[in-house]
Amino acid sequence: MQRKIEEKLRAISLRKQGYSVNEITSKLGIAKSSISVWVRNVELSQRARERLLKKISAGRLYAAEMKRNHTRLKLDNYRDVAGRAMSEIKIDRTLCKILCSLLYWCEGAKNPLSGVSFINSDPNLISTFLYLLRNGFELDESKFRVCVHLHGYHNIKKQIRYWSKITNISEKKFIKPFMKENAGKRIKKNYPGCAALRYHSNDIARQLLMTAEVFLAKYN
Repeated sequence: MQRKIEEKLRAISLRKQGYSVNEITSKLGIAKSSISVWVRNVELSQRARERLLKKISAGRLYAAEMKRNHTRLKLDNYRDVAGRAMSEIKIDRTLCKILCSLLYWCEGAKNPLSGVSFINSDPNLISTFLYLLRNGFELDESKFRVCVHLHGYHNIKKQIRYWSKITNISEKKFIKPFMKENAGKRIKKNYPGCAALRYHSNDIARQLLMTAEVFLAKYN
């Protein structure tokens, strides 16, 4: 009994110094539930509160860092799995046509009378779509046109040069840019604008849409 009283007094003393319940539990080797009951009504001095808050803040930072590390490890693992899966895939003409059609179904124009029309601001998506289109279909490169959608803060020549490199389409095939009004003062850092691709072929557009439609119906 005397020992329990001494342990309680020790716990209260540590609490008054600004120790957390977990710290007291660790120091005394006593159940956390008992410590919580003993110290729940202890009034803390300003110094004790500052120590406790500092400890809590450090604990949160540590927990956040551990969570970030755990997430990074998971992402690295997912990347490895995806890389191994990609290495086993044979990218042939048929697969290019199917993948291109699915991308077009998501981001392309649905009216084939306007030809192939695909717009996006992600340079990786634009270049991937063009890779699949060029390798899945017989194309006439002279039928490509590009219209970049920009804001007033963009350098037009610089962005056309940028998208020309991404698309591997000559700057001569770029038509007059579409300039969007910037409603606020906010400038999107590193935002390249959008590239609106146009390939003048109703037939290719119909093939893209029909291939996607048949593929989706098969697994519906």
